Amino acid sequence: MIVLAIDTAGVDCSVALYDSAAGKVLSAVSETIGKGHAERLMSIVDEALENAGLQLQAIDRIAVVIGPGSFTGIRVGVAAARGLALALGREAIGVTTLETLARSCLAEHSGRSVVAAMDAKRNEVYTQAFSADGKSLTEPAALSPEEASSLIERLSATATGSWVDHSAGGAADEFADRDRFDIAMVARIGAEKVVGAERPKPLYLRGPDAKPQTGFALERRAP
Repeated sequence: MIVLAIDTAGVDCSVALYDSAAGKVLSAVSETIGKGHAERLMSIVDEALENAGLQLQAIDRIAVVIGPGSFTGIRVGVAAARGLALALGREAIGVTTLETLARSCLAEHSGRSVVAAMDAKRNEVYTQAFSADGKSLTEPAALSPEEASSLIERLSATATGSWVDHSAGGAADEFADRDRFDIAMVARIGAEKVVGAERPKPLYLRGPDAKPQTGFALERRAP
């Protein structure tokens, strides 16, 4: 199975093509852009396909990162994945940022449970716990820092994510304290999902920071 993986949930705009039968990443293209995912995504898809020597029709499944993360970025990726799936007559499935962080951590630190903990700002932490074999132990949730710390301590878990380590060593990269999601891992997780999984939809965990200016709303009148 050839999986097209898409991530626009963070500062990166990333695409990978993965051959699940061979267990091999055929190509991966990632640009750290912060914003502007909608303008770059399809060009990066084309570049990844060209690097792999494949046409769109060769894709058997589309995996897309559904969040939590950037509200705008998530919408861009999910819309693109669902549009491509509809056009190609293929299945699209969602992969969360938290499971991607956890699986990437487990690949390097096996044998212990892991808690993925992303800095959600506003004194909240996007959090989910996973067992040593990658199975979820808790549902994704926006917790207080105290609740996240308690969960990590209670499980004696390895912790990973931007909340745990903000650019250790004081890196100068403007995105150093932001979460990054391994697009190859997204593709692998996507290949493992069961056939017939629910269509991808954004996982936000809380409302958007931007609120409508209700003071300027027009009164709705009956016709």
